[in-house]
Amino acid sequence: MNTRTTKVVEEVMAASLAGDTERLLALMGPDVVVEWPYRPEGVPGELRGKRSFAAFLAGSGGIIEFHEYADVELHQTLDPEVVIVEYVARGTVKATGRPFEQRPVAVLRVRDGQVVSYRDYINPLPLMEALRP
Repeated sequence: MNTRTTKVVEEVMAASLAGDTERLLALMGPDVVVEWPYRPEGVPGELRGKRSFAAFLAGSGGIIEFHEYADVELHQTLDPEVVIVEYVARGTVKATGRPFEQRPVAVLRVRDGQVVSYRDYINPLPLMEALRP
């Protein structure tokens, strides 16, 4: 397993869980591509560049406060730059106070110590349910 690549992915997960946007952005390459192939309404399918990702994070205001990432599994692929992450994300939707649980699968490509691609496969249904008034 490429320990440098997995270390970056572990740092991304820790920064995300902590809500540390500054650290999360520092781990992203300048031309990072962030994708949500399955997403709730209002979430873009793709963001290109660190500035675009930063603007999205600032604009979303963190609608979910995450409390725990559980059952985290990192899977190295045949490509030493790519790691697949499976985990359970638990938190609270700030607007409604409702608990939220998601089981994402993320595919990250790390090059020269920075994330250049982050494809986040989420099920939008739990978030849509938790956002309902």
